[in-house]
Amino acid sequence: MKTVWLEDGVLTCLGDVPVPVPAPGEALIRIVLAGICNTDLELVKGYYPYTGIPGHEFVGRITSAPGFPEREGERVVGSINAVCHKCDMCQGGLPGHCRNRTVLGIAGRNGVFAEYTSLPIENLVTVPEHVSDLNAVFTEPLAAALQVTEQVEIKKSDRIIVVGAGKLGQLISEVLFIQGHNAASIPKYLSQRERMESLGIPCLHASDCVQLSYDLVIEATGSPDGLDFALGLVRPGGKLVLKSTYQGAACLDFSRVVVDELTILGSRCGPMPKALDLLAEGLISPATGIDAIFPLEQGIEAFAAASGKGAGKILFRIGD
Repeated sequence: MKTVWLEDGVLTCLGDVPVPVPAPGEALIRIVLAGICNTDLELVKGYYPYTGIPGHEFVGRITSAPGFPEREGERVVGSINAVCHKCDMCQGGLPGHCRNRTVLGIAGRNGVFAEYTSLPIENLVTVPEHVSDLNAVFTEPLAAALQVTEQVEIKKSDRIIVVGAGKLGQLISEVLFIQGHNAASIPKYLSQRERMESLGIPCLHASDCVQLSYDLVIEATGSPDGLDFALGLVRPGGKLVLKSTYQGAACLDFSRVVVDELTILGSRCGPMPKALDLLAEGLISPATGIDAIFPLEQGIEAFAAASGKGAGKILFRIGD
């Protein structure tokens, strides 16, 4: 099968990778669309020592599901963590942090920049018929955006700022907006600002932000510099939620964290069914953020486009 392959920080387009054979309890999925996210770009830079097929945002169809024939033919999206159900994390209600997990296209498991992938059947969520492929492919990052509101209790009076308006930052701002929260975005690029404002989302310039004045700051810049800037916006006693993953380390003024009694929270994957509900209800239509769609054979060009300043979503069109 055709794939985009990552090894030693080098991307290669291959055409002779074997089709995966599903393990017991897993299904084979024919990928229709797959999206490039910032984590994929950071993997190329060396964020995590990964060799294999990257990619974890997808919509596809189950072509084979040994033991679950009733699910064959379903159009699905999938949670990225394949877990053991036996370790202390799984038994303690934190399967997303399973000590033995593999992560689709990120750790120990080939991803979706390929014609086929495999995932546990329990990870796969059926896409409602009236949700388009172009919207469904955003389910995983939309779930990650929703995770912020799952983790943090937000009061209607809270002042919220989202630092960063890349692909994930935009989805976070949209989620907060449709939920009626007092939130603004700080886009870095004109294209990001224009899209946010077209959706009715308030936008600020970084120079307009008042230091130490926000109850909740969500950092989604994908850069260490963004983290330092975001920390400076949190009021004493406030909360800072971190959504960025990037290669390398970041410095943080922990004395300020202690003195101002700040809460810092990491935020990762989120609820896929709730994300699909939002798409099914038409409350969010992230397909408007797509910049371009490439075939797998143009994987290098697709990654270059996704790396552009202010780039919107870049997809691979793989199957039907």
